[in-house]
Amino acid sequence: MSLLQFVVSIVLFTVLGFGIGFILNMILKTTWFPVVIALGVLVGALVYQKVVPGIWDAVILGCGMAGTVASGWTIHTLRKKGYRMF
Repeated sequence: MSLLQFVVSIVLFTVLGFGIGFILNMILKTTWFPVVIALGVLVGALVYQKVVPGIWDAVILGCGMAGTVASGWTIHTLRKKGYRMF
C-alpha cells in the first residue's frame, strides 16, 4: 500500500464513519447505537474472514471507529445544547 492510498483511506474511513453514524443517530434517535453496530460489523467481518489485520489495516479501521465515536459525541453535544431535531 502506498503512502497516498494510506492517507486517503484514513480520511475516507473517518468521514464515512462520521457521516453514517450521524445519519443513523438522527434517524434512530439514539446516541451510541451506531458505535455498537460498527463494532459488531467490524468484529463479525474479522471473525468471518479469520484473518488478523495488518498494522495499516488496523489503523484505517480504527480511524473509521473514531469517526463513528465522533458522530455520537457530536449528536450528544447538540442535544445537550438544546437542538431538538437531533
